[in-house]
Amino acid sequence: MYVVTGAGPVGYTVAEQLAEQGHRVRVLTRSGSGPEHPLVERVRADVADPAQLDEAMKGATAVFHCIHGSAYRASAWAAELPKAEQVVMDAAAAAGAVVVFPESLYSYSEPDRIMTESSQREAGGGKRGIRTALLEARQAHAAATISVVAGDFFGPRVKTAHAGERMVTPILAGKAVQFIGATGQPHSFTYVPDLAAAMIAAAQKPELWNSVLHAPTGPAVTQREMATAHAAAAGVAAPKVSAVPGWVLRVAGIFSTDMRELAELLYQFERPFVMDSSVSQRLLGLEPTPLPEAAEATMMWWRGAIKEAK
Repeated sequence: MYVVTGAGPVGYTVAEQLAEQGHRVRVLTRSGSGPEHPLVERVRADVADPAQLDEAMKGATAVFHCIHGSAYRASAWAAELPKAEQVVMDAAAAAGAVVVFPESLYSYSEPDRIMTESSQREAGGGKRGIRTALLEARQAHAAATISVVAGDFFGPRVKTAHAGERMVTPILAGKAVQFIGATGQPHSFTYVPDLAAAMIAAAQKPELWNSVLHAPTGPAVTQREMATAHAAAAGVAAPKVSAVPGWVLRVAGIFSTDMRELAELLYQFERPFVMDSSVSQRLLGLEPTPLPEAAEATMMWWRGAIKEAK
């Protein structure tokens, strides 16, 4: 039996793929949400409560911890994430289960270079420093852990992302798309179903436990190319694309906490920001989904979601 904490884009997709493979899955959320499938048990639980978590993890062989902070702010992450991960790892260690985490590229301390599994992960300050500390805590814990690093998300159910609703909904509406930073710099985007497949495969390979892997991620593309690929998949005209210059966000950050938090990571969009996943692909026996295929599945989901919302 597998446990998945959270039913956002990653947690939902992990649970869905596990069930489709014939595995029993227990999804833990405060709302009781998750995929509707005969093999999926949706449980209302507060994963920050050790007692609830100990009970929910009985019989689990792997735990996929897919809960992020309540707000995209360093202060919220610092207050919530370390404690939450500690509780999950404690419960997993007691159950004899491995914990698999989706991870970002924030901790990489030399992002101007192509980021590989062996690159340094020692970034400090703000959200980047928090991710570094989380990786260190996982390594030090008695529980077996795996961290699977991904680039910026895209795919079905991905809404709050640079290639989420801020890109997709204007394309479908025939409107211009506005990104941040620069539209012509290469950037790594990871298709969420590929991340989920990597997390599942890694959990089933004990020889890869207690390591950091990269989710299968296709060649880096520009933000303009990303928008064009999704428009082509939807059968609509390529949108006009523009970008908000970094200096505008930095000035806005003087007056707005949200803009300041966003500006902290502008380096990812003002210069090349590229990851390589070839080593992990070989270890896991996986390949990234080609962008045209991934974009088609993404736009199909979005059209269904928009129709359902009307």
